[in-house]
Amino acid sequence: MKLHELAPHEGATKERKRVGRGIGSGHGKTAGRGHKGQKSRSGDRKMPSWFEGGQTPLHKRIPKRGFNNPSRREYTVVNLKTIDRYFSEGQEVNPDTLYDKGLVKKGMPVKILGDGELTKKLHIKAHAFSKSAIEKIQASGSTYEVLK
Repeated sequence: MKLHELAPHEGATKERKRVGRGIGSGHGKTAGRGHKGQKSRSGDRKMPSWFEGGQTPLHKRIPKRGFNNPSRREYTVVNLKTIDRYFSEGQEVNPDTLYDKGLVKKGMPVKILGDGELTKKLHIKAHAFSKSAIEKIQASGSTYEVLK
């Protein structure tokens, strides 16, 4: 037996349905698509889940609210418990050292939040601090500096 003599088993393959090839075939004229309507047209495809059949979609029926403040500053937040875990006594904490340890993305302003406790003396530099973070930093004997 040679490679070109191989054939699939009887009944394992089906003949391809050739539609739109005359009424005698049984699949001529409308080619199995029925009459008119969106699904009979060319380009018929699966509709997106939000498509409502031409009815005004929900996101257009609901009124607009609020606005996006273009001058809003988005901070990457880091908690004191994270700083306490990753830094040792006397080290300086700043956006670059936080980036080196994989805690923040490059170029993002950093805000320090006060979740957890600070058990080491550190010098922390960040763009913003929460009130609770400032209290806990001072209570531990550490220092902080606000960056511009």
